[in-house]
Amino acid sequence: MLRISEQWHGSDLGRQRQGNEDNYFVRAPLFVVADGMGGAQAGEVASEMAVEAFESGLPGGSSPAEGLVHLIEDANRRIHERSRNESQRAGMGTTVTAAYVGEREVTIGHVGDSRAYVFRAGELLRLTRDHSLVGELVARGKLTEEQAERHPQRSVITRSVGPEPEVQVDVQTYQARGGDVFLVCSDGLTSMVFEDRVKVILQSAGSLEQAGRDLIGAANEAGGRDNITVILFGLEDVDGGDAAEAGATTEFETWEGDAPEGPRQGVTRPEGHSTTAVVEAQAPPEAPVRTAPLPAPPREPRRRRRRRVPGVLIAVVIALAIVGAALWTASRAVYFVGVDPATDVVTIYRGLPYELPLGIELYDRYYPSGVRFEQVPAGRRPTFTDHKLRSKDDAENLVTELERGRLE
Repeated sequence: MLRISEQWHGSDLGRQRQGNEDNYFVRAPLFVVADGMGGAQAGEVASEMAVEAFESGLPGGSSPAEGLVHLIEDANRRIHERSRNESQRAGMGTTVTAAYVGEREVTIGHVGDSRAYVFRAGELLRLTRDHSLVGELVARGKLTEEQAERHPQRSVITRSVGPEPEVQVDVQTYQARGGDVFLVCSDGLTSMVFEDRVKVILQSAGSLEQAGRDLIGAANEAGGRDNITVILFGLEDVDGGDAAEAGATTEFETWEGDAPEGPRQGVTRPEGHSTTAVVEAQAPPEAPVRTAPLPAPPREPRRRRRRRVPGVLIAVVIALAIVGAALWTASRAVYFVGVDPATDVVTIYRGLPYELPLGIELYDRYYPSGVRFEQVPAGRRPTFTDHKLRSKDDAENLVTELERGRLE
């Protein structure tokens, strides 16, 4: 059986923020970090509401995975409802990363870009995947971890608690061991201190308190651009297990535990909760598939009384159909870049940027990027609204440069 042998927690304003929008909850065996977002102190309100949802502990009769999902979904409903009822809180949201320590395992519920790590046998392993623009680009192989750490849009998150009526929660259950040290933190730490430096600090510290203070100090020394929150807790084996032998490997045993089942959803606009049990602990879980918006249902034609159609009209309709078919065939060889009106996301379209009578579009959606139009540099926005015809490679190269933050 495992128990918590040592713990430390702390939060710092940083060097560039006027207020602290981070909040945390520490009551063993439950540890939670929430990093709020939103103007007029709405972020502070959202993160506070999130951690308040954990005050009563996990609901009775549920597994840790089910309990964490329930609490995060409950926080999402409360925050979303308040943001709709109070105009000054509109759009507020927060990240949530929660860790629950069981007898032999640690379960993590996660939404956003706060993180959870484990430090085992001198190695630091990340246990969560960032729900952020660059996190998705890394998952899709378009950025390396090193490029993501320095990407100018690394703070743009794609999933959080509160902005939408429903939220998708990632749940991970890990077999833990005596000697493990877990770190739960806001991105105010990880955006300023790279993981190799975090590992060195944990290796050299004489206690968790020293490690926590050194981590916050390192983030401030690097610029302290955001609030910094750190929770550390260590585990020990109390039933005679060989902790030293257990700590000799960094590999984790993971399983698809008691997480409730549900359909996997896209991360842009979730529709209903979904929990994902991770089957690989050495790498972040597979990214949920980004789905393009569903096309609008076809318009139902109005019913009309039958009339005899003149032969000339039939000939005109046939001619138009032939022309339309020719245009459609030609459109399959060209592409253009535009903005999806339903999601405001920069999108590659295949075809011609025209619409025939009766609502017949000569294009279809080929690839939705990970960038919203409002994130495009102002001077480059006309590039994505002129609908210039391009080759497939030209369109893909343009959007790739945008996703990597290389357009100025």
